[in-house]
Amino acid sequence: MLSIDLPFQVSGLMSEKIQNIIYKKTRKWSALVVGRAGLDLYPQPSGSKTKLAKSFASDVGGSGGNIAIAMKKAGGNIALISALSDDPVGFFVKNRLIEEGIEINLMQTTHGNERTSLAIAEERPTDCEVVIYRNNPADLQIVFNKNIELAILNSSNLVVTGTSLIDDQSREQVLKMMDFAKKNECKVWLDLDYRHWNWPDKNTTRSVYQKAEKLAHVIVGNEEEFNILNNELANQINQCISNNQIMILKKGKNGCTLFSGDCYLTSGIYKLKVLKPYGSGDAFLGNLIMNYMTHGDWKKATEAGSAAAAIVVSKPGCASAMPSNKEIKLLQDSVSIEPKTEWS
Repeated sequence: MLSIDLPFQVSGLMSEKIQNIIYKKTRKWSALVVGRAGLDLYPQPSGSKTKLAKSFASDVGGSGGNIAIAMKKAGGNIALISALSDDPVGFFVKNRLIEEGIEINLMQTTHGNERTSLAIAEERPTDCEVVIYRNNPADLQIVFNKNIELAILNSSNLVVTGTSLIDDQSREQVLKMMDFAKKNECKVWLDLDYRHWNWPDKNTTRSVYQKAEKLAHVIVGNEEEFNILNNELANQINQCISNNQIMILKKGKNGCTLFSGDCYLTSGIYKLKVLKPYGSGDAFLGNLIMNYMTHGDWKKATEAGSAAAAIVVSKPGCASAMPSNKEIKLLQDSVSIEPKTEWS
């Protein structure tokens, strides 16, 4: 059982019931992130519909790329495990990752007809359309090799996004990574990251998710995603408790609930003006992980994640909107989280 006594976090008997994560020693990598990195285009001027755009602003994106950059900006030493096509789009993404300080030595390159994914995302609070092109995606060609094996042995965390599990070949490789990480004291975080167009049907999704969840220390998702994983949310909560797993339920504008042992932590949001509705989940998870590694306190970690999420949806772009620790502190010093974060 992964548990430590954190008297500064909660007092009394409750502290003995909370499930926590132990990092026994410092490793080279704060985290390895597995998932998609691609090209994002934003219709300009900001707020435009794609069909009426005068031009487009570009950035690196994708759930894997976004989480990696969020963690880097939060102070982590981060490497991304993905694959890019051998073309100008792949080179653009690679260069932007390097600019953001992400280690790319574990990135792989495809030389066939595979292509780096493209997303066109409108920066609008409502009536916001996002079109993602993932025809024969390069990122699903990753292979679990000796370099990745060695990196896992030197990493505190392996963060896996659900989009890396949608293809048979990629799934086999990623499940091997997860299994190896779990056997070697590298904490496995599974972000379910469900996109219905990626899957043939919900039964297939459930079968894959259930294989992956057995290899995870922490499972993250919204209510829809957990209902796919397990028909009954209450059953999933009880299953995580029985398996000594942390479960983090994202609830959008209603914050999140973290289930830890026999207790649960309910956290609200920081209210800022919303520019667009995407990017918050990646910011939340990346900052939660890094803050928890630093402080060992789920309350501080969920609040840091919530602050990061609020900042990202209030700014243009996605990866480039990921905040620094200084930006998060400034927000937390000026705006109160609502409702208040509390253990039960």
